[in-house]
Amino acid sequence: MSETTTGTGPRGGGSAGANLGVLRSHNTALVLGLLRDAGAEGISRLELAERTGLTPQAVSKITARLREEGLAAEAGRRASTGGKPRTVLRLVPEAGHAVGVHLDRDELRVVLVDLDGAVVAERCAALDLGAGAEAVLEAVCAGVREVAGDPRAGAPGEGGPARAVSPLGVGVALPGPLDHARGVLHRVTGFPEWDGFPLRDALAERLGVPVVVDKDTNAAALGLAVGGEEGGAGGSFAYLHLGTGLGAGLVIGGSVHRGARTGAGEFGHQVVQLDGPLCECGNRGCVEVLCLRAAARGEVAEAARVLGVAAGNLVGLLDIDRVLLGGRTVAGAPEAYVRGVREVLDARAHREGAPEAAVPVRVAPRGERAVAEGAAQLLLAPLFGRGEG
Repeated sequence: MSETTTGTGPRGGGSAGANLGVLRSHNTALVLGLLRDAGAEGISRLELAERTGLTPQAVSKITARLREEGLAAEAGRRASTGGKPRTVLRLVPEAGHAVGVHLDRDELRVVLVDLDGAVVAERCAALDLGAGAEAVLEAVCAGVREVAGDPRAGAPGEGGPARAVSPLGVGVALPGPLDHARGVLHRVTGFPEWDGFPLRDALAERLGVPVVVDKDTNAAALGLAVGGEEGGAGGSFAYLHLGTGLGAGLVIGGSVHRGARTGAGEFGHQVVQLDGPLCECGNRGCVEVLCLRAAARGEVAEAARVLGVAAGNLVGLLDIDRVLLGGRTVAGAPEAYVRGVREVLDARAHREGAPEAAVPVRVAPRGERAVAEGAAQLLLAPLFGRGEG
């Protein structure tokens, strides 16, 4: 199995890991979020109280606990009006880590990120999702242990953590449909044998840390929403992921929309051609099969046009602010896909008499790491008050 392991710099040195129980508090999340936003310059306790609405006493208790855990530290002093200089605090990014896993149909990507969301270690390997539960679980566990520097995985990769870290948890993102709340897979398109498999509990038992499972598109959308690139308060966007399959992650009002049964975003299986080719989901003429077949024939313009028609349906239904494109297939010809989808949406806006209101289309940031980094945010985002994982 060919694989690569890389790291991204000296921030890989870390502690044994933070106590997840200490962090699971709404007020603590508010404080942590502001500490992270403040960056290296830090923020004073008085400012924390003013921005959170908490009493100075409550803020002092929370920050004292965070300092005891090694999650916060002094960042110097700042002049104040009419009193002694205020001590400012900052987040300690290396005090905690989360692991994000992108479990694709033919590839496994695992990243270790710090509390700032920076990737400090990465592993990518070929994988067959149809190889059976035992083989897939073992591959995921091996990848998690390797990026965390676990001695059982052998020597850590160059640039990875300087010593073993105990992650706060593991987020796993893979093709749907699935039950996000229970961590149970449904009939993953092309791999019906996974139907009903309790992936979350199976991995948590093996790894001994909390595990969250979600669709790849939802994870990527969450990462984009909380990472600053697309996360404007109250904004909405659709992340369309065209790789080995096609799906959508929907962010509405600044939050990932999963639906009442956590099944929203099965974008690739909307039927646009009633007598079209048979899709692996059992329907005919799904956007996914039409897109992927055109791409396989080298007809990128046609694949982009079909994707644009489907995106137009989504824009017309939800009136979203923008469309972001990602995934391995898009990465092969990003300009062509952006151009093709944009042309369809522009033409739709013209027909509706509002060309100036055409929805912007662009390639999503973070490239092929978008899903894995977003999977890590399934654990981190709630800790900073940035949405449920």
